[in-house]
Amino acid sequence: MALHPLAGKPAPADLLIDVARLQRDYHQRQPDLDDPAQRVSFGTSGHRGTPLDGTFTEAHILAITQAICEYRKDHGIDGPLFMGKDTHAVSGPAQCTALEVLAANGVETFIQRDDGFTPTPVISRAILAYNKGRMEHLADGIVITPSHNPPEDGGFKYNPPHGGPADTDITNWVQDRANALLRAGNKDVKRMPYETALKAGTTHLDDFVLPYVKDLANVIDMEAIRSAGLKLGVDPLGGATVHYWGPIKDTYGLNITVVNTAVDPRFAFMTVDHDGKIRMDCSSPYAMAKLVGLKDQYRVAFGNDPDADRHGIVTPSAGLMNPNHYLAVAIHYLLRHRPNWPANAAVGKTLVSSSLIDRVVQDLGRKLCEVPVGFKWFAPGLFDGSLCFGGEESAGASFLRRDGTVWTTDKDGPIMDLLAAEITAKTGKDPGEHYQELTRRFGSPLYTRIDAPATPEQKAMLKKLSPEMVTATTLAGEPILAKLTKAPGNNAAIGGLKVVAANGWFAARPSGTENIYKIYAESFKDEEHLQAIVAEAQNIVARALR
Repeated sequence: MALHPLAGKPAPADLLIDVARLQRDYHQRQPDLDDPAQRVSFGTSGHRGTPLDGTFTEAHILAITQAICEYRKDHGIDGPLFMGKDTHAVSGPAQCTALEVLAANGVETFIQRDDGFTPTPVISRAILAYNKGRMEHLADGIVITPSHNPPEDGGFKYNPPHGGPADTDITNWVQDRANALLRAGNKDVKRMPYETALKAGTTHLDDFVLPYVKDLANVIDMEAIRSAGLKLGVDPLGGATVHYWGPIKDTYGLNITVVNTAVDPRFAFMTVDHDGKIRMDCSSPYAMAKLVGLKDQYRVAFGNDPDADRHGIVTPSAGLMNPNHYLAVAIHYLLRHRPNWPANAAVGKTLVSSSLIDRVVQDLGRKLCEVPVGFKWFAPGLFDGSLCFGGEESAGASFLRRDGTVWTTDKDGPIMDLLAAEITAKTGKDPGEHYQELTRRFGSPLYTRIDAPATPEQKAMLKKLSPEMVTATTLAGEPILAKLTKAPGNNAAIGGLKVVAANGWFAARPSGTENIYKIYAESFKDEEHLQAIVAEAQNIVARALR
């Protein structure tokens, strides 16, 4: 993949969005429902798009919010709804639209006071805290965010009463009803003016910040971090955690410097990502270039994306850590430093995460639960404690409280940040140094992801592959040990293929949006072996798709 000449450099003025135009298009543009791209597409991450091409507009949010109100009514969800937004330019307008519909439908709605921003994990925790001990009148939530997507994008997602991402049954229900409402011109959407909605008896301006901050001591050893006096740096990347780090610093007496406190919906302070776009991806060394440049000034530093469900860990020893590397370190540390976690609780990983995790978990005598891509697969296990940790290779994870009970059922960037500080405080070594120790014990994996062309028909076939359709018996010179089209941890379809050998594996999955399929591959030998796996992966897939 060719690197853009601007990658890692400050964003030039001609890349910046026109916020006024974007917000005007949000309110005025009507989606063309004859274009499938402009209909509601409500997946695990909710509905995403941009007003600039009619894929994220007021009309969409009216329909989706009404659909959520009807879903709640149909399924007996009649507790409060906690709603948060991130710092993207259309997140604020979308929250206003949603509140107009929620209030008109009589839904008790809690939003952050002072028009503040709220991270995804804070909403997940708020839902779970409210529902604890309750069997009825349960709460749920909405988070308005397109995650790390570019500044022109918007996103809108729903978290049901278990606090995590909605599963496919729910998202399909909401999507179908929202599109039906749109096709009928939104005439069945209940709505009231924003000022009326804001003053409605069902609308509550609350503080989400301090309850979350004060509860952090129940999931992270904050006293260990404080007493070690670690010098910590954090870059919120202009996102929703920007008003959280001050209270965290003050509540726990930590030596934290927020290196950038700016909130700018243009994200003009960003360095450009690998492809020349502004993207607040805290796992990208190009988007995180400013914090990486400060790595030697802090014992540990970290960043989050705009809704703070992802983490990026920067250490003097390693720079920005590869997400797979940090997952392995975090799991290895937690399994040895959380004595009150259930002994039979499994570690959850997605099937495209590093096999170094498998080796760490096996060495510690714990169970591994390998699931398809998507954090929604971890939510039930984190909720009932059958999983102690769930992590994705895309830098998203959460884990149990120190007493072994549920913390969040959605990804939590801040606890992964603070865990890096706890690891350093308790062991005297930063996570980058711990990773080097793990590779000396378990091998040093090389990991890559590439895109390969595929027609829509081939993508559909790839989704429906069966193991019998794979005729190969070896992978890069080693016998194939497993051919998987269902995840070992929960028997759910992986929407593709994974092939495993002793010292390497690959997985192939079709892209949801482009005419490509993604190949993930890992080798515990060397670069030559990794490239052999990638080449054979393409041949194996091509033969299976004939």
